[in-house]
Amino acid sequence: MNDNKIKAMLAEDREEALINAILQCTNKTELRSFLKDICTPKELSALSERLLTARMLEHGGVSYREISHLTGSSTTTIGRVARFLQQEPHKGYKLVLSRMSS
Repeated sequence: MNDNKIKAMLAEDREEALINAILQCTNKTELRSFLKDICTPKELSALSERLLTARMLEHGGVSYREISHLTGSSTTTIGRVARFLQQEPHKGYKLVLSRMSS
């Protein structure tokens, strides 16, 4: 590979490159394959656990302690997910959860 290409890769925004890579997946099978390649099993499990926690928090009626018992999430993780659901400006969880429920 040529040195200019490597320099360009190192100079690009890595988060943006990751987002663009994810957007290249055109179906669940492709995305699942990509996630299994790019994430360790533990990382993929942690992401899945956070989404389940967000879904449970959004549904309501379940305490942090119950969520922790049911999912294995720490109360710290549950609190962080709750904060992102309620206070943070990104609203990514809200967007995805609303689309999942439609």
